[in-house]
Order: sequence, then structure tokens, then C-alpha cells
Amino acid sequence: MTFGISRRKAIALAGAGATIGSIPAAVATRPDLPQTVSRICFGSCAHQDKDQPVWEAVLAAKPDLFIFLGDNIYANTRDINVMRAKYAQLAAKPGFQKLRRSVPIIAVWDDHDYGENDAGADFPLRNQAREVFLDFWQEPLNSMRRQRDGIYTSYTVGPPGQRVQIILPDLRSNRTPISALDVGGLDYDKWINKKRDAGLPVPGPYIRMTDSSATMLGNSQWAWLQREFEAPADVRIFGSSLQVLADFTGWESWMVYANDHDRLIDLVRRKQASNMIFLSGDTHYGELSMLDLNTPYPLWDATSSGLTEVWPVLAPNDRRVGKGVREVNFGVADIAWRGADTSVTLQIRDVKGAVKLQQIISTRNLTA
Repeated sequence: MTFGISRRKAIALAGAGATIGSIPAAVATRPDLPQTVSRICFGSCAHQDKDQPVWEAVLAAKPDLFIFLGDNIYANTRDINVMRAKYAQLAAKPGFQKLRRSVPIIAVWDDHDYGENDAGADFPLRNQAREVFLDFWQEPLNSMRRQRDGIYTSYTVGPPGQRVQIILPDLRSNRTPISALDVGGLDYDKWINKKRDAGLPVPGPYIRMTDSSATMLGNSQWAWLQREFEAPADVRIFGSSLQVLADFTGWESWMVYANDHDRLIDLVRRKQASNMIFLSGDTHYGELSMLDLNTPYPLWDATSSGLTEVWPVLAPNDRRVGKGVREVNFGVADIAWRGADTSVTLQIRDVKGAVKLQQIISTRNLTA
């Protein structure tokens, strides 16, 4: 089975006047995106070897747009042909096929569809993996995602007063090495099992890095993100493959890269980037997190994970609001457009579409 875009379709997506031989520098348009957006569904962590019944509930929710937030397949390989075959498995899923026919889709990657568990800039197949990823998600041939140092991108849809900006950072392509926890020379998995057997909390394998040179984004992406935060928007969606606000637990998250975490919040403050909502994945459970200490306004992060994957234990998180959802889930962000009284309702729903978590946020409270 093939899944790449045809040259004819690539030209059509690129817009009038585009050619394959001479690719313009401008970002390609996405004519398939809706004119206005009121309901966004999102999720992460979909294993291609497993059944994916969740798509029926997603389609029943009637989203205007679906965002894949990473681990969209579990490639876990340094063989690019194996990676292509695993994308083909996803493409063959009946539920995914229905979604693709019915709903505009945008996507970013995390480690497993990037190619290797917890991998960063040193992953040797990152350029080949990018080509496979962008072909599968039908990215136009003149897209800046094919020319930049990563697949980070943004989309803005809707007229003034209903303008939604969606920012998708790339947390893999430029990530400096992560620092592992010292477990006294033991194999980490054996050390974890000893903790579990003793009934003790299980921390992740990493330490919090405070060195200013430790980064997930890299200089070019930070410069890009600063410009994005200056753009006008009535609602901003920041779609991160890793949790943005949850407490440090030793598992991958923005909190591991302390300078990046602080820099992100400071950027919201300095650019007066109001109306920001964070969406995230990766954890294999769903939850809502809120941070209002040393922030320009209360920040919210809705984590949806996974579309197939479930982790039985919740990591400690003092910023969690409500309970965690330890079952297959997807997220919903509903925007009720009412001018100055606009609100965003964040939900985590289960495989049947039942609402397990909900938070209503007024944009009046999201002002920098």
C-alpha cells in the first residue's frame, strides 16, 4: 500500500502557480482547512498493531479539525522501509480512513513516529523520517516544513473575531541530549521493577536540566515561535507532543528542559500572547493541568493520550485539575464564539465518547 501524495495532488495543495521544479519559499496554503473552527478534536499515541475503535466516537463528535499530537504510529526503527510499512498499517485502519475522508487533519510527531524512543537531534534518520512523515500527512511540496530544520508549523483560520491560531512545535529535530537519572549503575528497568515491588513511587528516568544550553527547540525554532506569538489571534492553540504544564516527574516533558519551560511562559508574557490554550499528548493517560504561579494569566494544558495506549499509573502532578483518565481517550476543545464572552471548553472523552473530564475557560481570564 502506498500513502505518499501524488505530484498532481502536491501541486494542487501548493496553490496556483506552484511548480515542482521551482518551489516557492512561502508556506503553502491548506485549502482543505475549514473557514471557521468551533470544535477541535485531538489525540496521541495510536499503535498501528492494535484495533482503533476510538475513531467512531471521534467522528460522532463532528469535529471541524483533528490534531494528531505525536506517537501517531510506533515506528521504533532505524529502517526507513519498516517505518513506511507501519504508516501503511495506520493508513489501512477503517476508522482512520473514515476520519481522513471526513475531517481535515494536521499533525506533529513525537519520539515513536520520529523513529526511536526519547530520541532527539542525534537520531541518524531524522531527515528521512521527516520525508516519510510529511508525505504520509500529505504536506504540500512547497511547505516550509520540508525546508526548515524541523517540522514545526502553524495554521491560522477564521475571520477577525473568530481567528484561531494553531501552533505545532517540533520537540525532536533540534533537541539536545537528555540527562538520565543516576540509579547506581543498575539497569533502569530493573531498578523500576524493584521500586514497584516495594510499593514505592516510580519516577521517570531523567533529571531536570537547568543548563541554558539544554533545549528541545533550538535557536531557529525559538525565533520562529517568537514571531508566531506576535500574530493576532482570538484563540491560540499550542499543540505540544509533550506535556507543557505538568509537574516534573522524571518522564519526558517541558519541565525536564527547565530553561525552555521558563522561556515559553516568559514569551507568552513578553509578547502579550493572550488566549493561549495548551494541548498535549505522550503520557498514555488523560488529564487537565493548570498553572497560575508566576504566569501572565492562568494557563491550561489538556493532555489526551492515548488513542490506543493506556498506562495504569498516573504520575504525580500537583497541577492536575480533577482526576486522570486511565483508559483510551481523545480530547475535545470546543470554542463558543461570543465576542468578549468567548469561552473554550476542554474535554477528555473515552472510547465511547463519554465525557470523563471537562473544564470551561473564559477568554476573559486569558489576557496577558
